[in-house]
Amino acid sequence: MSLKALIFDVDGTLAETEELHRQSFNDTFAAHGLDWQWDEALYGDLLQTAGSRARLAVWMRDHLGRAPDPGLIAALYRTKTARYGRLLAGGGVQLRPGIADLIDDAARAGLTLAVATSAGRVNVVALCDAVFGRPAFQVFDVIAAGDEVAANKPAPDVYRLALKRLGLPPADCVALEDSHIGVRAARAAGLAVLACPSHYTRHEDLSDATQCVNTYTEIGGAADLAARLSTVA
Repeated sequence: MSLKALIFDVDGTLAETEELHRQSFNDTFAAHGLDWQWDEALYGDLLQTAGSRARLAVWMRDHLGRAPDPGLIAALYRTKTARYGRLLAGGGVQLRPGIADLIDDAARAGLTLAVATSAGRVNVVALCDAVFGRPAFQVFDVIAAGDEVAANKPAPDVYRLALKRLGLPPADCVALEDSHIGVRAARAAGLAVLACPSHYTRHEDLSDATQCVNTYTEIGGAADLAARLSTVA
């Protein structure tokens, strides 16, 4: 394939962030005087809905049996986002093994690097500051975030936005994902997908991906990634 760009999902792909998100939600609930508590099993179910605000709406509707409250959701989202940023700044997460090497190799090879995430842009910025030690714009050439599109994953909107900003056709790009809904979104946008399951998605069916690996350390750089996907019928 004529590989020109890599498009990375963020949560679960760049780093194992979901436990930090879960802690941020629970801390937020306590700060707002709510007796809600999301354990790991419940949070795994809620992750089938992309985006923090949408997740809160599903929780209210499907688990509490009440109509989602937009004002409360907005307030919780603001508190949760700030709490998550503080936890990240405190060193609560690291890049997944092999990700830094892949990004560095791709940059040396002249590939364009992009993000297509269901998370808000502020979370991408906070994560890059924490795990790369430099601003997001110094790591990624393009960022497409969930708060910039009408529909989140598994809809392809955020990947289509990334492609538009890259100015490239899907055939020249590869998406890197960790979840079933992420793979669906990338494939719906016409992209080849390398899937690598994360802690919360290790039991998901990722067979719709072009190729799956257990860890990014299996990838020997951008050229190896392109060769692997070129051999897939």
